[in-house]
Amino acid sequence: MPPSSIPTDILERAARVRLAVFDVDGVLTDGHLWYSEDGHELKAFHVHDGLGLKRLLANGVEVAIITARISHLVAQRMADLGVAHVYQGQEDKLSCFKQLLKALQLQADQCAYTGDDLPDLAVMSRVGLAVAVADAHPWVRDRAHWCTGRKGGCGAAREVCDLLIAAQGKADAELALHLARP
Repeated sequence: MPPSSIPTDILERAARVRLAVFDVDGVLTDGHLWYSEDGHELKAFHVHDGLGLKRLLANGVEVAIITARISHLVAQRMADLGVAHVYQGQEDKLSCFKQLLKALQLQADQCAYTGDDLPDLAVMSRVGLAVAVADAHPWVRDRAHWCTGRKGGCGAAREVCDLLIAAQGKADAELALHLARP
């Protein structure tokens, strides 16, 4: 989405972000919980979202995951992407978020949080940029500063990443970097 189509107040909020936090189920995945015959959980992650997270990190924005569920697949995917701040089993997402802010010496208004359902609202109500994915619960969409055009697990996180990179004036350099590759 070109920056000119995004409201000025959203671009200003995005320009201040130094930490982007994402929920997992319903944000980085489509929210479906798949189980194999032997009871193992399966998840699918969109490659566009993964590249977006990697590009955020490369452009100096910290990335964190805060999720209520615990999944080896999430740990593995985040390790593959180089995401160091992975917090699973967090029933109290706000408490976890506050501890992360303290550890990184950041203020809440320097953070973005992307969520899809009620457990995300406590953090979303405190950050500088609260984002809801397109298929988030209506109560969450109503309380977000910005909503993605894509659904969770279908490139929504990439939209957030691209917004942050563009708002921070790094989109042209990012594109040039990839055009210059042989």
